[in-house]
Amino acid sequence: MRATFWGTRGSLASPGLDTIRYGGNTCCVEVRTDADDLVVLDAGTGIRRLGQSIPDDAPRVDVLLSHLHMDHIQGLGFFDCLYRDGFPVHLWGPASTTMSLRTRLSRYLSPPLFPVRLRDLPCDLTLHDVGFEPFDIGGVTASCSLVCHPAPTVGYRLEADGVTLTYLSDHEPALGVRDFPPPPEWTSGFDLAHRADLLIHDTQYTEEEYETRVGWGHSTVEHAVAFAAAVGAKAYAPFHYDPTHDDARRDAMLAEAAAALAGRCQVIPAREGDTVVVTREGVLLPADLP
Repeated sequence: MRATFWGTRGSLASPGLDTIRYGGNTCCVEVRTDADDLVVLDAGTGIRRLGQSIPDDAPRVDVLLSHLHMDHIQGLGFFDCLYRDGFPVHLWGPASTTMSLRTRLSRYLSPPLFPVRLRDLPCDLTLHDVGFEPFDIGGVTASCSLVCHPAPTVGYRLEADGVTLTYLSDHEPALGVRDFPPPPEWTSGFDLAHRADLLIHDTQYTEEEYETRVGWGHSTVEHAVAFAAAVGAKAYAPFHYDPTHDDARRDAMLAEAAAALAGRCQVIPAREGDTVVVTREGVLLPADLP
């Protein structure tokens, strides 16, 4: 299984000279299996460049949305595959208690927020309200469940090629917990991430920043590290970088996570444009690939 990071930033796109190495586009991860099944996780601004890389003769594309905050869907209207006549596009994501995914997305893909309506897209579009039973996308078995974040939000667990990738982009498992982590049955996202070969996890804040942002739906380095250790993840990639953090700040937070998990879990950088290979033995970084 290969994972390519097309967008790693959270909350707001932040391109600039000080975010070049880790990236300024918001959340979007491409996952490909050995059989070339394609699954896209979230549709932040990074999905624009991803769409340009998908050939016209691709059999289909499946986009799994974690939730509908703007940093996770803002690139959707610029996703090239949506404008290809008859091209099969499947959008998966959570409904609310009162509205389907289609109705919720139509509020964004319509005037005055966007000039093209969801119903007018020329692609062969299918929308799926995700439930809590596993579903198959080609050779990928996907499962999801609600996680701790404002508004209906899900995390995803993808299993293919004998390995597991867990995506918890926006996640605050320490909310309301005095001693973190609590027992597994009380930990948001635990089952999704248990013994994942690669855990892509929200690591937005420092401890100092979190003190004034409790309840905003995100994790500190300490929370993410404790969660990765508790679930027994083999590798962990910090994700959903704060828009105010430059590359130097992310270097320091990555080093902090690596030191805390030394000998227990591989810590890898999630850098925009990088492709990593998830294997049973560990995650291969770009420098390790032929």
